Amino acid sequence: MKFEYKVVPAPKKGKRAKGIRNGEDKFANALSEVMNEHGADGWQYLRTDTLPVEARTGLAGKATVFQNMMVFQRISDAEIDADKEVVENHAPPLPSPVEVKPISKDVSAPEITEVEKHD
Repeated sequence: MKFEYKVVPAPKKGKRAKGIRNGEDKFANALSEVMNEHGADGWQYLRTDTLPVEARTGLAGKATVFQNMMVFQRISDAEIDADKEVVENHAPPLPSPVEVKPISKDVSAPEITEVEKHD
């Protein structure tokens, strides 16, 4: 199975919402929004990684900073198209309809007889 990946920066600040008061909950809300936004497009959250990035400081200086990145994955579109083609080209034929015949009106219930008791 082939996957494609999407990497986006993790939020650095929390996001306000009704009923959310403390910083931890605001940050969790910001993460949830990013996950739900990408999930709506078919991306599945995979993990968060902290990676080093070389950044400029001042006019000529450089420093290494760390960036939190959220990783998402989904099955590649090419893989989905290939699966559809396999199903369409190799699906078994549907069975032919079965003919239902009505029950004859002359059917009568069997006679009920007494069963002998053995002591």
